[in-house]
Amino acid sequence: MKRQIVKTLQTLALAAGSILGTLSAAAPKPGVTVGTEGVYAPFTFLDEKGVITGYDVEVVQEIARRVNLEVKFVPTPWDSMFLALDSRKFDLVANQISKNPQRAQKYTFSDDYLVSGAQIIVRGDRPGSFSNGYADLKGLKVGTGVGSNYTKHLDDYNQKNDNLILIKYYDGNLTTVLQDIVAGRLDATVNDRLTVGYNAKKLGTNVKVVGQPLDFEPSFFVFRKDPQGEALARKFNQGLAAIKQDGTLVKLSQKWFGADFTK
Repeated sequence: MKRQIVKTLQTLALAAGSILGTLSAAAPKPGVTVGTEGVYAPFTFLDEKGVITGYDVEVVQEIARRVNLEVKFVPTPWDSMFLALDSRKFDLVANQISKNPQRAQKYTFSDDYLVSGAQIIVRGDRPGSFSNGYADLKGLKVGTGVGSNYTKHLDDYNQKNDNLILIKYYDGNLTTVLQDIVAGRLDATVNDRLTVGYNAKKLGTNVKVVGQPLDFEPSFFVFRKDPQGEALARKFNQGLAAIKQDGTLVKLSQKWFGADFTK
């Protein structure tokens, strides 16, 4: 009888363990929402089926797999991105964000996951080497997006050089700026060479990258500077370290840009 009771208890324990294991496996993953433009190819955009994709999107998805998070992307216009983060519309921003002193003071940043380079872009048939960087934009009409880091560099140069560059500010995405360059309404823009190359090829837009990179800027994911945001940033960094170590991050860079731009 005693042996039978022991056997019954063992069976019940195994059954309970199996049920608990099933419940644990079925438990939902913690969810985080990610603010992103969704119109900024090849970093974040909608594919032909209307599904959000891009380098930043796939990097976030790979990180989430490593740290057991469920991610939801929230398409948001660039000029309201940080305001939406402040108001807790989402938990972090993934949109090829660079770091500057003002942002670093207010927000928590992840480790970097991409290193890009800003360059001058002009129409494909425009002469000139633009080897002198911003100085070669003197007297030219240059389009740039409101609030971007490229705009800040242009504004800073203008403030130090008697407003030599004729800056035109755009609320829309890069496509409009490139189209205006081709149409002759603008002479140039300054933007990420990877983004411009991707868009020009996809759209068949007759523009070219000229001169040398004006700077190199790492990209980061951005979180609120509060206990919740800082904890999430640490968790994201764990996942990011994992995909750096196993080579996944390099593979994603090669997939989207044709080379390793992660260092």
